[in-house]
Amino acid sequence: MCLFVSLNHAEGQDANETEPTVETNAPAETVAVQNIVDDDAIRDRLTEIFDSAQNAGWLTDVEVQLQSGIVTIRGKADTDEHRQWAENVARKTEDVVAVINELAIDSAVNLESTRDVVSKSLDSLWTDFLVRSPLLVAALVVVLITSLLSKLASWVIHRLLDKRGMRTSLKDLINQLTLIAIWIVGLLIATVVAFPGMTPSKALTVLGLGSVAIGFAFKDIFENFFAGILILWGYPFDRGDFITCGDVTGEVKQITIRNTLIRKLDGELAVVPNATLFKNNVDVLTSQPQRRVRIICGVAYDEDVDQSRDVIKQAVQSCESVQGKRTVEVFAKEFADSSINFEVAWWAGSKPLDIRRSRDEVVAAIKRELDGAGIEIPFPYRTLTFKNPEQLGFQSPEPSIQTGESDKFHSSQTDESDS
Repeated sequence: MCLFVSLNHAEGQDANETEPTVETNAPAETVAVQNIVDDDAIRDRLTEIFDSAQNAGWLTDVEVQLQSGIVTIRGKADTDEHRQWAENVARKTEDVVAVINELAIDSAVNLESTRDVVSKSLDSLWTDFLVRSPLLVAALVVVLITSLLSKLASWVIHRLLDKRGMRTSLKDLINQLTLIAIWIVGLLIATVVAFPGMTPSKALTVLGLGSVAIGFAFKDIFENFFAGILILWGYPFDRGDFITCGDVTGEVKQITIRNTLIRKLDGELAVVPNATLFKNNVDVLTSQPQRRVRIICGVAYDEDVDQSRDVIKQAVQSCESVQGKRTVEVFAKEFADSSINFEVAWWAGSKPLDIRRSRDEVVAAIKRELDGAGIEIPFPYRTLTFKNPEQLGFQSPEPSIQTGESDKFHSSQTDESDS
């Protein structure tokens, strides 16, 4: 004999009040004692409902068993959603005490069902696109207007700043920051137009929440961005300057927010991240209109040092590429292996091409003047000493004084290298 326990409701409780959500296999809130519906009636009702679900393809091989109001459902469901639906139907059936859901999810691939799902999804996307197409066109118009405004703003900024004589890098910074601000506002308006539910505050909130993730993902980009701002704001080089950073030497062609374009001396274009220029040593070759150039020139030990110094100085001062004739300096530097070396220094143009041309002219002038003055520019001598030169096929010179030591033969030969 089955025992049914009835749970008393609080007095005055509304009979139509929504029942609280119960967990799977939890007993019903109220278990009836009188007027009990027969298990067969419940089974027939649920079987009829589940047969309709089987015809729709939701359920397969469904079997319903009842014992004293406890429903056990066996079979297969195509999705977890339909499995939960079957359980809810059984639970909401009158006089059902509890539900045991043993439905399994059908793992077989149903191509027809998949095709229907894909077709419905594509139809929904196409319908949504058609509904929103006027809004998308309006958003595209906003983007085009933003592009035109950015170009107009760039033209106005250059006209205004050119009149004030502002340096080029600072003008580029103001121009690029203004364009960024215009594009941010334009894209924000286009987003609100294309998606009416999106407000500027929501867009900024989403941007704020994603800023941390974006910052980690694009750390190098943001680093180059801020380095570019600092370079454009106050760094001591500008477009047209020649700089050296590491193994890159060339002319600065353009400075952007993210990188700097440098035309190398061999014609190659180097794209250098701004962070690299900001964190490493940079030599600005054209920070001044003139640069100091130095070379080493040697004369033979037999020559007069003072005369050689004067000849070299006059030769350098006669060159057209030498700037500041009075600042030409010639100093005796050292006693080298085969010459007295002079350090020659003068001022020339600051560009690399100016330096090469001036060095070429000065070297040619010094050689010409020293040759004209009869002053020798030596090349290294090497003296070789042989014991018993007769064994090598040389004739030993007759010594002026006979000694008991073995004869030595001295021969001189020139090295192949130039001074």
